[in-house]
Amino acid sequence: MMPRGFGGISAWLDEPVEVVRLALVRVLAPLSILGFMSKRLAHADKWIGAAGFRVPDLGGDWRQPIFVPALPSGCAWAVAATMIASGLSCSVGCKTRPSALIFAATLAVAVGPAGTRLGVDAWWAARRGAGPSDAMAPARSMRFLQLLPITIYSASGIAKARGDWLKVPLVLWTHLHDSYQTSISFALASVLPGWAWTLFQGLVLVFEVFAPLWFWLPRTRSAALVFGLGMHAMIGLMFGPVLWFALLMMTLLAAGYLPDRFVAPLDVAADHLEKRRSERGRPMPK
Repeated sequence: MMPRGFGGISAWLDEPVEVVRLALVRVLAPLSILGFMSKRLAHADKWIGAAGFRVPDLGGDWRQPIFVPALPSGCAWAVAATMIASGLSCSVGCKTRPSALIFAATLAVAVGPAGTRLGVDAWWAARRGAGPSDAMAPARSMRFLQLLPITIYSASGIAKARGDWLKVPLVLWTHLHDSYQTSISFALASVLPGWAWTLFQGLVLVFEVFAPLWFWLPRTRSAALVFGLGMHAMIGLMFGPVLWFALLMMTLLAAGYLPDRFVAPLDVAADHLEKRRSERGRPMPK
């Protein structure tokens, strides 16, 4: 739990955590985001360019607080190419900080040492004979990535509670019949009774609203992690294009809350790779 007071918060932010946790986010988060954006990137000229439909400029009308004009098609394709190149570069750990800054969705990765483990930057450093990188680093970047999903959960749960989730028992069941329906969601909706979906609806609502508590308390953290990973796995399987968002959230949960014993093998693998690369980079003895 976070210590009390300003000094306690400072110590909580500076507490050492495994760099490989940030590397896990660096590798998987850009790929998930690019997967989600792939259908838009394939039609960049229509997505942000002049070839697609655009709401016209209403000339300062109060219903349009800001008007963003379409980009020329060439610029639209350049933006798409930059997004893909920077996302892939960040994922493989090549020029990690500048590529992550360009790929703005991974800004939290850019300010941390994520590129020093399991990436091209780490390989280059080993070839230069820079020595093994630090396996631990201050937790500042990791704390942001830990707080992000549980904040999203709680805000989402509160919005659900203020909506129909406490009034209509089959809200979740109706979602299965939307345009994102998959063969798995159709099969489950056909087999499971209505009360099962009401139960799932209640479990999801309790999990999301109180997510900060579940992940804060050591006794409930592991159960919350398992529930969160399972929930997103089912969301990805049952709601089509949401698969990419589910993978992104699972990445954040795994990187932020996996117990150390599950992260340790990644650290061992990173140390082994760095050792082999540094040995290859040494000059041959005369």
